[in-house]
This record gives sequence, C-alpha cells and structure tokens, in this order.
Amino acid sequence: MPTIEELLNLDPSKFAGAAEGWAKVSGRARAAKDRVEHEMLAQLRATQQGEAAESVTGTLTKLSNNYQYIHAECALVETALKGLSEELVSPQRKLKQALDEAQQLKFTVKPDGSVEYPRSPSTPAPLLQQPAQGGQLLLQTDDANHAKAQEIADRIGEALKEATEIDGRYAQALSKLQTNSDLTKTDWADVSQDLKAVQSAAGKHFSADAIPKGKSPKDNAAWWQSLTDEQRNEYAALYPAAIGALDGLPATVRDDANRIVLAETRANLAERIRGLEANEPQKFEPKYNNITGLPLQGVQAVTSGWEKWSAEKEDLEKKLKGIDAIQQRVERAGKDQRDLPEAYLLGFDAVGRGHAIVANGNPDVAQHTAVYVPGTGARLEDIPSGINRSGLLWRASAAKAPGDTVSTITWYGYDAPQDVVKDSPFSHYADDAAGNLNGFLSGLNASHSSSAGHHLTAIGHSYGTVVVGSAARQGDLPVSDVIFAGSPGVQLGRASDFPVPQGHVWNEHADKGDELVGTFGRLAHGGAQPPGPSGIKQVIPDDVEFGARQMATDTEGHGGYWDYDADTHRASLSLENQAKVVVGQYGEVKLKNSHAK
Repeated sequence: MPTIEELLNLDPSKFAGAAEGWAKVSGRARAAKDRVEHEMLAQLRATQQGEAAESVTGTLTKLSNNYQYIHAECALVETALKGLSEELVSPQRKLKQALDEAQQLKFTVKPDGSVEYPRSPSTPAPLLQQPAQGGQLLLQTDDANHAKAQEIADRIGEALKEATEIDGRYAQALSKLQTNSDLTKTDWADVSQDLKAVQSAAGKHFSADAIPKGKSPKDNAAWWQSLTDEQRNEYAALYPAAIGALDGLPATVRDDANRIVLAETRANLAERIRGLEANEPQKFEPKYNNITGLPLQGVQAVTSGWEKWSAEKEDLEKKLKGIDAIQQRVERAGKDQRDLPEAYLLGFDAVGRGHAIVANGNPDVAQHTAVYVPGTGARLEDIPSGINRSGLLWRASAAKAPGDTVSTITWYGYDAPQDVVKDSPFSHYADDAAGNLNGFLSGLNASHSSSAGHHLTAIGHSYGTVVVGSAARQGDLPVSDVIFAGSPGVQLGRASDFPVPQGHVWNEHADKGDELVGTFGRLAHGGAQPPGPSGIKQVIPDDVEFGARQMATDTEGHGGYWDYDADTHRASLSLENQAKVVVGQYGEVKLKNSHAK
C-alpha cells in the first residue's frame, strides 16, 4: 500500500508520458510493417523470381510479422500505462481533498492516517487514532469535531486503498508484458495472454461497454469519429476482435485489428493441437460378443475417446489451413496489374466453422467494389477457394478499367449449409445471414471516402444467391448491381423486387456441364409469383419471367464461372461478363441468345 506522502506526491503525467513513448514505438512498428509489406515485398514479388528472391521474400515476411508483433505488444504497454495514469488521478484527488479539509479545520493528519483534532473546551482532550485501513476509534467522545475527524480519516483510508488496488492491478498486467529471451521468435500465444491481462487491468477504465453493439454502421462510424486518436488506439489495442468486426469503421482499422486476432488465433490453435498430440488417448479396444460378453479374437474397435480426440484435432487442423491461406494472401501483393493489390482483412474469427472477410484492395477508396458470397460448404478451411475466385475477379475487372480503382471482397461472413442434400434445401441459413450481409454492405458505404460515386456489386454463387435474395427481402441490400451464378432460387420472384435500378439484376447459368442446382433448388428457394392458370409458380433467376438480364457463359458446370487462363492472362466469358458489370461497363456485357453486346 502506498503511503500518504507517496500518493500525494505522485505525478501521473509521468506514466502518461511513458505511454506516449510506447505509442510512438507502436506506431513506428506499424508503419514499418506497412512499408515492408506494401513497398518492399510488393516490388520484390512483382520484379524478381527465383531461389534468391524467395529467400529474401521469406526474410522480409518474417520481418513484417515481427514488426506487427512489436506494434501489438507496445500498444498494450501504452494502454496499460495510460490507464494507470488516468485511474490514479481519482484516489490522489480524493486524498488531496481530505487533507485540504483537515488543514482548514486545523486537524492534524499523521503519516499512518490517524487524525488529531483540537480539544473542545467542554470535553476532555481526545485523540482520534484512525488507521488508514479503517477500524474503530480508540477513544469515543461527544466532541463536535469527532464525527468530522472520523469522516476525514475514512476518506484517507479509502483513497489509499483505491490507489493500492489500482497499483496492484496494473502492476500484475505490466509484469506480464515482457518478451522471452529469444528475440528471433514472436510468440503470439503470449500476446493473447498479455491481451487478457491488460483487459483485466484496464477493463474498468476502457470499458468494452462503450463499443457500439447492435448499432447501424453509420452509428458505428460516428462513434469512431467521436474518439480521439489516443482513444482509438486504446480500444483497438484492448479489444481488437470487437473493433475488427465493427461494420462502418475504416478498412485500415479493421485490417490492423483483425490481423492481430488472426495471429493470436493461429498461435492458440497450434498450441491446442500440440496439447492434443501430447495426450492422444488409446485408439483401439477389444470388441465383445453381444451374446457371450467375451472379447472377439483378433477384433478391435475404435474407442469413443479417440474418435472425439481425432475429430477435435481434425477440426483445428482444418481451421489452421484456412488461416494459413488468409495469411499467405495478406502477405502477398504485387505492383503488376495482373497481380493482386494489398489485402485487407475486414473480418475474422474461428468460432464454429470460422468466418473471414478478405478484400483485394482498399474498398474505402475504390471506385468499384464487388462482394462475393459463397454457397454450400463455405467455412474457414474452404476460404482458399473464395480468395482465389475474388482474386480472379479483381484481375478481370482491373484489366477492363485500368484507370479505375477496384476492390473485390471474399465474404465468408455467415454459417453456410455444409451438405447439399441435408442442409442446402433449408432457408434458415440464408435468413440468419441476411442481417450480417446487409450490415457489411452498409458498412462499406459508411466507411467509403466519398458518399457519391461508390459502385457496389453483390455477387452470389449457388446458396450464396439465396443469402443475397434473403438480404433484399429482409433489408435494403444497399448495392448498385446484383449478379447471380448457379442459383437455386433467391426467395423473390422478380428482379424488380431487388432495390437496384431496373436492368441491374444479372444472372449466369452454365449451359455446358452438370449445372443442375436450379432444377433441384427451385421448390426450396424459388420466389413465388401470383397464381396463373397452373397456380403459384416458384421462379428462379434462370427463368425468363424473373426478369434478370441473362449473361452469356462459356464455362462448364457449377463451379466454372471464374475460369481464368493463367498462362495467357485471359478471363473466360463468364468471368469477363461479371467484371464488366463490376466496373459499370454495362453496354459491353454479352447477353445470352444475342449477338448484340
């Protein structure tokens, strides 16, 4: 416990000054990471190939990761010191007020917190001994100053007790903010533990309750704008998962927060896998005869414990596969037009099947943005497929509009059905996802640098088209264009039901191969139109009466809409048509059954 003199003479501004120093180090580390990633690595990948280039790339990638580690850890130190500085102001103020009042009344406060007060002429001379920790008066009296002295002594004790609690709380957190002796290794699992320690220490001061929950993206953006730069850094450092998931915040902010969450999650999953591998249960056990109860000779059965262990390990390994794919993408950027721009991680978590949102290019400054919504089977381990498709879409779109800025986004932001037969006929997956999709799209508009001129396209594939349709049915779907590919139905019966200009609902159906999703999905997800001679009809985007503009395709099957020849850098007609819509070159789109563009 601090003494009265120590608390009285404490200068909280020194902690604040130290926090500013750590903030500068954190900011410089982040700037260094961005420079290594967006300038050095991007130029190297765009201009150099071979074994030497790969070696340098690996070294620079590690350097970028180390800078990110420094940025995260220093931000936590900054936040802890800032919280300590600001919280100590309160008990110090309480102490000063109590001492000032004692001085005005001509009371004497002793070093141990006891209080002496002047003798009253009508009473014996009392001495009030009140320990700072509280307790009973040693001498009772009816003197008029007695109650006031008791109250001042209590306030002094409370101030010292409060300062002690604050000091202990932050001291415990700060003691954990130290790296291991091997500076060549960045321990993100340790960062995760450090984050929890600082949250425990500073959570009372920087409350998570202040972060908007259930608000609109515009409200989220307004809250963020209302904060000072220091407050933004503190919330981003202390609650990266919440900040990274907040629709309406700048892409750079979400990316920075989510990369920290990604690195921490990867380290934690790897640690859990190592723990499982070190404690593998017995795999086999004897199988018994159901009649005799005796073990069957030479026959064994897999134990339930091992099956559970194996399933958990497999799930963690699959999530790691998805995380590694995301990590590879965010670390890769080239300056050549055919290569991809810098990546932005706009959402990430490993809860359940896992979720992630990865953007090619910064959507906040893009003139044209497209959001790809995947279908059945989408989960964290499957994200390499989505990242590849949105990357190919970026290449095709950027080639069509070389003077414009383009961003294409992989949106694995919902719990998709996993089995075509058992899950995909049900609408609740799409209905549950609609709000998340609308929120994300609205957030892109809210964070965009210009409220005018932002061309936003939603692209749904397979069950993803049901999600887009449900978002339009339940909300506003704030986009300029909608593209469906391989749709089983979209819950709505007309293109005019979508809140986009007439003629801006597009559809692709591959005539080659086994594209049968619409045939099987019509009854489950087709949109109803008014009764005709044969009753109500379930309409899907492939139907003429739906009213979508039917784009020509040259690809086969359900997954070929993003075919791209990497050798010639030529997109398929199916992909090229999508790109033309994305960049607003509507007159160039080739329509089905028409020689006209």
